[in-house]
Amino acid sequence: MNDLGDAHMRIWTLRITALLAADAQDQLAWLGERQWDTESVVEELELLCRVSEGLAERGFFESRNLPDLRAIGRCLTEIDTARGADLWNEALITDPAWSEIRMYARQFLLATLGGWHQPLPRRRMK
Repeated sequence: MNDLGDAHMRIWTLRITALLAADAQDQLAWLGERQWDTESVVEELELLCRVSEGLAERGFFESRNLPDLRAIGRCLTEIDTARGADLWNEALITDPAWSEIRMYARQFLLATLGGWHQPLPRRRMK
């Protein structure tokens, strides 16, 4: 990927991680009336974890900061796939894996940006 594409992917990764790091109430407020199934969210986050490895190889992330993203990847494998069709809004509160993901996302942002309180990504209008 070129530097411009990598820079865009780095920003995308940081924004999604900021959403994962946010308090559950803030995540739910961000979601609003959206209804995303957990399976789709997990697939998107698995992509984020794979992309971040390549970004680190090309110098867009410090490889020493990746263990927390790798831990998020491990947590994603623990999410009950049978409940994958459930709404993410509900899973954020009921599935303990999301609390663990929140912790790792905060640690990653703290190591990468110096603080985990980051602006949430802008919601796309449909």
